[in-house]
Amino acid sequence: MAKNRTLQFSQYFIAILFGILIIHSCASIQQPSGGPKDIQPPKVVKEIPKNLNRNFSGNKIEIQFDEFVKLNSEFTEISISPALDKMPSFKAKKSILDIKFEQPLDSNTTYTINFGKAIGDVNENNILKNYTYVFSTGNEIDSLTISGNVISTLTKENLKETTVFVLPVKQDSLFGKKRANIFTTTDSSGNFQFKNLREGKYFLYALKEQNNDRIYNAPLEEIGFVKDTINLKGNITDLKVEVFLEDPEKFRVQDKKIENDGRIVMVFNRPLIQPGLQIINPKELNSTKAFEFSAKKDSALIWLPALAFDSINVALSENGKNIDTQIIYRNKKDTYTRAITATDNVSTGKLRPGKNLELTFTAPVKEFDKSKIKLLQDSVELKNFEVLKDSSSARKLIIKNAWRTERSYELNLSENAVTDIYGNKSKIYNRQFNLDSEDNYGNIAIQVTVPDTSKSYIVQWLNEQDVILKSDQIKSNTTLNYFKFPTAKYHIRVVYDINKNGKWDTGRVKTREQPEVIWNFDKILTLRPNWDLEEKMTIPPPQ
Repeated sequence: MAKNRTLQFSQYFIAILFGILIIHSCASIQQPSGGPKDIQPPKVVKEIPKNLNRNFSGNKIEIQFDEFVKLNSEFTEISISPALDKMPSFKAKKSILDIKFEQPLDSNTTYTINFGKAIGDVNENNILKNYTYVFSTGNEIDSLTISGNVISTLTKENLKETTVFVLPVKQDSLFGKKRANIFTTTDSSGNFQFKNLREGKYFLYALKEQNNDRIYNAPLEEIGFVKDTINLKGNITDLKVEVFLEDPEKFRVQDKKIENDGRIVMVFNRPLIQPGLQIINPKELNSTKAFEFSAKKDSALIWLPALAFDSINVALSENGKNIDTQIIYRNKKDTYTRAITATDNVSTGKLRPGKNLELTFTAPVKEFDKSKIKLLQDSVELKNFEVLKDSSSARKLIIKNAWRTERSYELNLSENAVTDIYGNKSKIYNRQFNLDSEDNYGNIAIQVTVPDTSKSYIVQWLNEQDVILKSDQIKSNTTLNYFKFPTAKYHIRVVYDINKNGKWDTGRVKTREQPEVIWNFDKILTLRPNWDLEEKMTIPPPQ
């Protein structure tokens, strides 16, 4: 009886064990979980010879990492200082990076290899940033340092991922033509540091790059620089570099075209001050043209009564001085459909309190027929509204009315209600809208105290997206009023307008001119619904 029980138990145990093995074998077929994503860059575990090696006499360097690595854009990312006529060869194989010099090295010289963003791991391409390998062919290694911080001139925010480089003064003529060899990038707090520099005179630049080539050569790259020559004899710390977008040195027309409706568009690379425009060939078109510059003066629109020319010569001027002449060609096969269409200032369906309805047409308005313009309030036609031409733009009509909240409005333009200067008639146009509640807007008065009444200041009112909503040039203590702005957060920027021209002047890299100083008021101004606020602001002397 005991034997039978033992046998039964053994059989039962074997069956359970067999089941466990089957379950385990089935489970082993499943893909293992990937675990957390690798976000760490490769780490250097060994350098042969060691970093900061003296009396280097070989022609090879081996760097070992804790994982497989690869090289990215090594021809543009890796640099060596001082420069060599022939760059070393760099080869990544598994977890090892081999470097071989192709020419003899100078004696008693400290060399720095900067890898920039060239080294990444194989799996996720996590980048090992700003890794440098330093060695000397003599008894001493250059050990001087330069460190500091990079910020935006406009916002004063720390700028990360900004390239900072130093150039020996004797090489600065190459700036803008050849990549800098001594460079680094700022960290998340905008800080930078150069190590292992030799005594000498340097220029220092910070560049917010677009194409990562370490050359200041793109129109939208922001740049900053230390104005004075750095005479490096000891360690230098706490340099402050402010970067800015430089106004183009030379005026240029970026784009010019004839649109399908015959309107000519010209786009500039910078705003113009007191711009002018003439058609110099064919001369007879000059007296029949109509033109308008944009609000920022960085583009122009031209209308002509007929487009029968092969080409026209357009002369542009600034402050009464000719600055450019452009030839605009017309394809003889092109045809144009003349039309006059409208847009308005209630695209959101809400008219801002204190404002009137504005209609902007695609061509200058010659006349309008008010009998073909109807304004309805709660479906009832109004009779006492006004239609006026806007004195600031020949393309605008202003619809004036005693607007009321909690009312619905509808504007109807019948066909041919508006005629442009060349006789083209408008099409049917309808717009429904409401007057926005004043509860969604606020007012604020800023009492401004200036540090010097002989100077000029530009006070800019900006929204949270740093868009300038209003700009005032002042020269004395005054109160600035901002009426009926949407309830939101705003801030104020002040330009120390040194040349009193009413605009912020950027710096010039070639002449080493810094931009006009900017100060940001440290308070965020929050407009509350239907509130009248007061604030005091004392502008400090420029730093």
